[in-house]
Amino acid sequence: MTIEDLGDSVILSDSTSRVSILKYGATVTSWKIDNVEQLWLSTAAKLDGSKPVRGGIPLVFPVFGKSREEGFADLPQHGFARNSTWEFLGQTHADPPTVQFGLSPEQANQEVYSKWDNGDNDFTLIFTVTLNKDNIETAIEVINEDSKPWKFNWLFHTYLQVSEIEDTLVNNLPGETCYDQLIAETYVEKAPAIDFTGEVDRIYKQVSTDKILQVIELGKVVHNVKRENLPDVVVWNPWIEKSGGMADFEPKSGYHKMVCIEPGHVHDFVELKPGESWSAKQIIYKGDAIKLQSV
Repeated sequence: MTIEDLGDSVILSDSTSRVSILKYGATVTSWKIDNVEQLWLSTAAKLDGSKPVRGGIPLVFPVFGKSREEGFADLPQHGFARNSTWEFLGQTHADPPTVQFGLSPEQANQEVYSKWDNGDNDFTLIFTVTLNKDNIETAIEVINEDSKPWKFNWLFHTYLQVSEIEDTLVNNLPGETCYDQLIAETYVEKAPAIDFTGEVDRIYKQVSTDKILQVIELGKVVHNVKRENLPDVVVWNPWIEKSGGMADFEPKSGYHKMVCIEPGHVHDFVELKPGESWSAKQIIYKGDAIKLQSV
């Protein structure tokens, strides 16, 4: 088991798996099991710190998407965590290999950070990545270091690799309240499983964290996503037109090979008082049988 600091990135590896984390955005850019990639990364993704990474697991803070909420309206989409260079805090465990990254106002992208409230919110983010034999854990702790309260969203914008999106289903969401961003309507999900025949961009709100989200291809579970303290789930595939409009999305046919299952807290804002902290985690693992969990 090894942990390597390559300057701009950190590599964790053991006998069967390997993960790469770019310090820019603290973005997980690769996760391999038996040399098979589990995450989707655009071939045009910028890994030089010039813009947020398209693919892998970008980190979304302090706002999801664009918001009209006071204190957030001037922020660009998804905030500044994904386009700030995080501090590598080092190894915390050897077995399983675990590392941490930190972000505070000093490291934050100042142009974007300055647009959050009055540009003076004092915070610490601690991002922890743990590599196990058949799973990866990504955990976040948000700490209010300020003398005043402030609010935020959090999201793991996880791009999972699939063989063919048209053969892919996502289960355990029927009966959940869904906001469909394409039609700007809220409804209760009736489909027994989410399938993909066009662009999908939905926010499932207040989904019990007892539910495991499963990505299924041709009757076989290829990914499982477990959540801790992350009540909302975004399911996204850009399909043809949206992919074509993103310069850093390559190949343009890449939408066939990916699906975003994004655990977060985005239906409303978390408010932290001075000295308080908030933590959450996602665990992505392989294998397992199909599990049907209803509301």
